[in-house]
Amino acid sequence: MFNSKLYIPRAAIVESVEELTYDTKLYRLRFKYNCECDNSGENDYKCGQFVQVSVLGAGEAPISICSSPTQKGFFELCVRGVGLVTGAVHKLEKGDELGIRGPYGNAFPIEEVRGRDLVFIGGGIGLAPLRSAIKYVLDKRDDYGEVIILYGARTKEDIVFADEIEKWGQQEGVSVFTTIDKAQCGWSGHVGVVTTLLDKIRHAFKYKAFVCGPPIMIHFTIKGLLDIGWAEEDIITTLERYMKCGVGKCGHCYIGGKYVCTDGPVFTYAEINEMAVEV
Repeated sequence: MFNSKLYIPRAAIVESVEELTYDTKLYRLRFKYNCECDNSGENDYKCGQFVQVSVLGAGEAPISICSSPTQKGFFELCVRGVGLVTGAVHKLEKGDELGIRGPYGNAFPIEEVRGRDLVFIGGGIGLAPLRSAIKYVLDKRDDYGEVIILYGARTKEDIVFADEIEKWGQQEGVSVFTTIDKAQCGWSGHVGVVTTLLDKIRHAFKYKAFVCGPPIMIHFTIKGLLDIGWAEEDIITTLERYMKCGVGKCGHCYIGGKYVCTDGPVFTYAEINEMAVEV
């Protein structure tokens, strides 16, 4: 489905646009020209990978795939309009075209944790790449144990995938806890940063934890997980670095002896420690 040539974008068509928040949109895309998929009938990307998105006249930016490979015939990108490229993407409507290179990077080890109990911890738009893994696990529910999802946003208006989060929590064996940073009119849920939810998983230190969000949130979440007994190799997170080429050539994302675009963006905390990288 995706382009195997490293540097050549493929034209993709916007199938739908959904406003998730005041500054974030969900784009469902399909490629303009058909390409063979793998034999399983699933899309040939993996949970946690990203693509390079280009808009003519604006440039190119890396964006995580937020749909699951189990979903056929399309893929989805969650885009916050904060810069030149993402601002240009936000102007696109159904039927418009944009360029896609990839997928790039490694992936969340979802296949390797079959049979395990899992915790997903997301902050803000960091829920987007986790969504790919969450949807994959829920589509293959019998292959995994208990699932716990902790999600925090700055305000209730910043919560992405609000309707989906509610539906996830209605599934058997799935527990969802959400929070916003400060008390707000119209919000009756938990208040506090996402790390204040860690008490919900104090029993779960033998689970696998997947963490994604702003760097400061990742830092304190990992610290909190270690404090309640999590092993470094059971904490899986993403590193956020400027990725220009996506293929390990430009060197912009080189850190600790690794290229985040090719060796990452997904690492265990044990791997990050070996790289002597601060998170």
